[in-house]
Amino acid sequence: MRRYSPSLDETEGAVWASYLRQSASPGAIAAFERMNMLIDVRPVLPAIHTPTLVAHRKGDMVVDVGAGRFLAEGIPGARFAELPGGDHSPFTGDFQQLVGTVEEFLGKVWGDRGWEDAEPDRVLATVLFTDIVGSTARAAELGDARWRELLEAHHTLIRRQLVRFRGRELDTAGDGFFTSFDGPARAIRCASAIAESVGELGLEVRAGLHTGECEVMNKKVGGIAVHIGARVAKEAEPGEVLVSSTVKDLVAGSGIEFRERGAVDLKGVPGEWRLFAVADA
Repeated sequence: MRRYSPSLDETEGAVWASYLRQSASPGAIAAFERMNMLIDVRPVLPAIHTPTLVAHRKGDMVVDVGAGRFLAEGIPGARFAELPGGDHSPFTGDFQQLVGTVEEFLGKVWGDRGWEDAEPDRVLATVLFTDIVGSTARAAELGDARWRELLEAHHTLIRRQLVRFRGRELDTAGDGFFTSFDGPARAIRCASAIAESVGELGLEVRAGLHTGECEVMNKKVGGIAVHIGARVAKEAEPGEVLVSSTVKDLVAGSGIEFRERGAVDLKGVPGEWRLFAVADA
């Protein structure tokens, strides 16, 4: 405990050590630490536009203070507060100073406006695009009436999964769906469930996902993140759920497994993008 909270005396350290031992098994702690090692939030830091305070004790013996500075530098407009002391736990050491720093920050951000504020015009969201593989040929084979019935059954199945995984239907064009989620893991599991369920209809879909900052326009989302999601979907093979590296990094520790598909150029999007196919959701 001295490493985590050097300010604790022997009695206090024994209490905290007992608390930690009872909170999780050694195996659970090891799994938790492995999960933390896999998480990479760097790609999404520029998408954070909520007023942000990053507080870090200068002598933290677990996480170097440089990591706190890096985090604050990556978030637009974030304030970095370097506090004295070496305790890693925020509840030990001079926690009153930490509380005071937070109170001061909130006072400057909100003033006397309270917590009600205008609805943000930009949000961090996971977008999912799906479309039916070979839809034109299938429609020609079935004829208009039978194709319309099949398409209605397809839409019903997808909407059922959207309700199950709390996704939002934003647009439907022909046989394609454009949806959004507030969590990437649920979005992946929804896409996988869609790919599996439409097989009952003798159909295959391709699906693509990306997480990024989106503009809110008439209760829908737009912007470059949406375009990236659509381009990722175009790269998917029949029956495949394909995600950007941003999505993969954000779901580290979720149990979802991926196969690397390599780096590709997405039409109209700068740079190369590493894509991953969902192997197990």
